[in-house]
Amino acid sequence: MSTAGVDQGKINLLSFTGKMRTLHITWFAFFISFVVWFNMAPLMGYIRETLELTNQEVKLLLILNVALTIPARIIIGMLVDKYGPRIMYSMLLAISSILCLLFAFADSFEAMAILRFMLGFVGAGFVIGIRLVAEWFPAKQVGTAEGIYGGWGNFGSAAAAMSLPVIALWFGGDDGWRWAIASTGIIALVYSFIFYFSVSNNPKGTTYFKPKQMGAMEVTSKGDFYLYCIMSLPLYLTLALLAWKMSPTNLGLFNTMETGIIYMGLATIYAYQVFQIFRINKELFAANAKPVAEIHRYKFKQVAVLDLAYLVTFGSELAVVSMLPLFFFDTFKETQGLTIAMASLLASGYAFMNLVSRASGGIISDKYGRRKTMLILLTGLAIGYFLMGMIDSSWSLVLAVAVCMGCSFFVQAGEGAVFAMVPLVKRRMTGQIAGMAGAYGNVGAVCFLTVLSFVSPQAFFMTIGAAALVTLAIVFFFLDEPKGYMYEALEDGTVEKIELH
Repeated sequence: MSTAGVDQGKINLLSFTGKMRTLHITWFAFFISFVVWFNMAPLMGYIRETLELTNQEVKLLLILNVALTIPARIIIGMLVDKYGPRIMYSMLLAISSILCLLFAFADSFEAMAILRFMLGFVGAGFVIGIRLVAEWFPAKQVGTAEGIYGGWGNFGSAAAAMSLPVIALWFGGDDGWRWAIASTGIIALVYSFIFYFSVSNNPKGTTYFKPKQMGAMEVTSKGDFYLYCIMSLPLYLTLALLAWKMSPTNLGLFNTMETGIIYMGLATIYAYQVFQIFRINKELFAANAKPVAEIHRYKFKQVAVLDLAYLVTFGSELAVVSMLPLFFFDTFKETQGLTIAMASLLASGYAFMNLVSRASGGIISDKYGRRKTMLILLTGLAIGYFLMGMIDSSWSLVLAVAVCMGCSFFVQAGEGAVFAMVPLVKRRMTGQIAGMAGAYGNVGAVCFLTVLSFVSPQAFFMTIGAAALVTLAIVFFFLDEPKGYMYEALEDGTVEKIELH
């Protein structure tokens, strides 16, 4: 394996040089993007009161917040593989800061809905950091490094839940929540410049592998081509589900004609995506096609299983983080006298576990095996959500918070386990693979939040638990443990061997 330029030393969290400097700068960029992305949830009680929103309008805002991230992560995954993480993360933070400021001072539900939908773009930042961290750390450490990146970055949602209600009170007045949200946008804008001048795409002496073509992932067999097309479909069906939610059948934000146009548009885009997949991989269908050389093959089923695992891990986290402050407030406001600020603080315990749990998933995967780790964590996740489904006003707050934090450990450690494997599938397409897995996380969030709009929170938690059991079976039967090496061709035609263990 070529290791020129790659720091093989141990991970020292107190270090701020070399690969550790890149890791710290990158996880903080992700942290800020998560603060911006989830600055609405802990302040939703104030927003609901100021704009006199209905419960359905509140739930729609929660769904819109995670919807655009589905295509954004796919697109950003392609762009980061092509142009590199440095410019892409800087641009993402700068653009999202402007959207954040506009949202902070929106004065109607319609404006808020549009801007919240657009702000889902910031959630694609996760994909950028995955590729950057994978460039700086060797395979035997990548699970741990990605876990630290994801876990400490995801903690941004907990930080938002704990701090923004206090900041809103500090500003005071009816517009305190607006200034609290605006402050996160200003921080994102400043850090976009700091990030640009502080990182490089890869260590000196290493190669930044890029896809041969843009538009879709390369696959290495006809079977994988068909599986890729099938796995792309839910990304569009989820957006169609969102359109249906806003159609005359439900909230009535769109009329019948507008809804139909959206459906046709999504069908057209999916057909174009299938065409792009074929264009990139048409050699597989040539009359004189030869099988792809063994050393360059990878199994797309690995990508598909990781997509589904991320759907129930990160997808459930997004959904729960979005609704948990209001769930605690509505459940315990009468029996425990809970305030909005206190409910947000208690709900932050769910995301607080990111500080250790996601990194733990990566560490355990690196040390004991990635498939085995994922099976154990999905089992714990399912049990945790079934327990959360039993929480009601008769519970003590201490027990309710303890169950939530226990469940969140398995959820976030499971996320770490997924992305301990993503960089080991095919290096030059790490951004695209991470983008697709990340998009499936948002597919899960939209689907779970849509379920929440029709059922009680308890049934919502039970639904996630059931989905986790199905995914557990899929992982057990179809996921392979990464072993040996993967190979990437350099521009001069030579082949580089990259260790997978």
